[in-house]
Amino acid sequence: MPSDHYFSQRPSSPAEQRPLEVHLAGRDVSLVTASGIFSPDHVDQGTRVLLGAMPAPPAGDLLDLGCGWGPIALSLALQAPGSRVWAVDVNDRAIDLVRVNAERLGLTNVNACRPEDVPADVRFASIRSNPPIRVGKEVLHGMLEQWLPRLADGGDAWLVVQRNLGSDSLHRWLADAGWDVERVTSEKGFRVLRVRAPG
Repeated sequence: MPSDHYFSQRPSSPAEQRPLEVHLAGRDVSLVTASGIFSPDHVDQGTRVLLGAMPAPPAGDLLDLGCGWGPIALSLALQAPGSRVWAVDVNDRAIDLVRVNAERLGLTNVNACRPEDVPADVRFASIRSNPPIRVGKEVLHGMLEQWLPRLADGGDAWLVVQRNLGSDSLHRWLADAGWDVERVTSEKGFRVLRVRAPG
């Protein structure tokens, strides 16, 4: 049996696509999925909680960090057709699926790519993420240290974290690092944090 993780760059399991019917941004959509990615068969509970808690996305560049097959990125793109959505993942199969799913939905405002392919001068009006907690604290903190400083003036980040996988410790770490952190909601074992630059 393959030992893939959703944070594997190139999953070794078969890449055969299969249909996926889900509800995103107030509509039923027909997408495709495959094995070797995070939550391949449905919108996972954490992402559902995040999507339910998030306000409408602002205009500008938007980032879905750790996009998987794309439920957050596709929702942002459907809600804000005038914004540019960056769907970022280290998993090449996930990136391919986001591209296919964006095309299926007729979305031209989604850029699915690896982290290093996002131009260095892009600043984000908002970051929305169900971050990959299971990569470990060191990697997770490194990701946030890389991307949170790229928020535009007045921008914010919305993160969903399972309570028993360290949401409170992440909250404290962000606050200790100087970020303005607010717990927006706690639902079904998940907490949604809104992160902004101080002042």
